Amino acid sequence: MYVPFEELPDESRIWIYQSDRKFSDEEVAELETALKTFVEQWAAHGTGLEASYTLRYSRFIILAVNQEGQHATGCSIDASVHFIQQLEQKYGVNLLDKMNVTFRQGEFITHKQLIDFKKMAKDKSVSANTIVFNNLVNTVGEFNDYWEVPAAESWHSRFF
Repeated sequence: MYVPFEELPDESRIWIYQSDRKFSDEEVAELETALKTFVEQWAAHGTGLEASYTLRYSRFIILAVNQEGQHATGCSIDASVHFIQQLEQKYGVNLLDKMNVTFRQGEFITHKQLIDFKKMAKDKSVSANTIVFNNLVNTVGEFNDYWEVPAAESWHSRFF
């Protein structure tokens, strides 16, 4: 059952998938439709999940489940990963590689492989104050408070 993302409780579980490129406006419109259809049908053991999604910066897909009623199970999580893999193939993007870093450079959002981000930190091209996207957050509340943070306040801090 779809609910607007903003209406989910802070304890709702989330999964963040970052694209290695920005989606076009046309792709975003298609993704919105596909994501809404998916979350409307998303179920765990035959019971519909109270779920939502949001697309941020034409680059991040965030799926969310309010686990107060029905928890996402292994099968329902597998279904979401399979759905994300279909999106990867359709749009020719990488959404599942966790060895990448996305961060702000001025008004732009930049995506780099982890090894390149480490080199940029060493070369002082990025700093502990660089705003990064901490995709390790697990709940809507953490997402709202700790997703876009200075690198010093996330797991990225180890590079400075």
